[in-house]
Amino acid sequence: MMSPRLRRAARCIVLLFPASAAALFLIRAVVTAQDQGPIARPFSVTARRYMFEPARIEVFQDDVVRIDLRSEDIAHSWTVDDYRIAKRVSPGQPVTFEFRADKIGTFPFYCSLQTEDGCRQMRGQLIVKPRK
Repeated sequence: MMSPRLRRAARCIVLLFPASAAALFLIRAVVTAQDQGPIARPFSVTARRYMFEPARIEVFQDDVVRIDLRSEDIAHSWTVDDYRIAKRVSPGQPVTFEFRADKIGTFPFYCSLQTEDGCRQMRGQLIVKPRK
């Protein structure tokens, strides 16, 4: 969706340079850049003895990340310290949550529960890339 300001600018360019291929290129570039905003990124994450699937989640900065978290065996958690997220899930009781990936970098996620010794081995990575 083009903003009213962008629409006015595009009309002015076309009026000033009606046959200009450069004007059309500029309009397309502006509209394309506007369309590359934050995107909702859904992920289904399964926690089971003693791993997350997937163990790697990649998104772009400012994307809205939606996690559908499930457990197949015992209670687990999905914890990301830098985002201050700690969600607990029990078997048969999925948990869904969202957050904005506003920090660039690689952030470990892990199970913070001490239900069994193997829970300490449950690790993964949230990778937030800069938007180009």
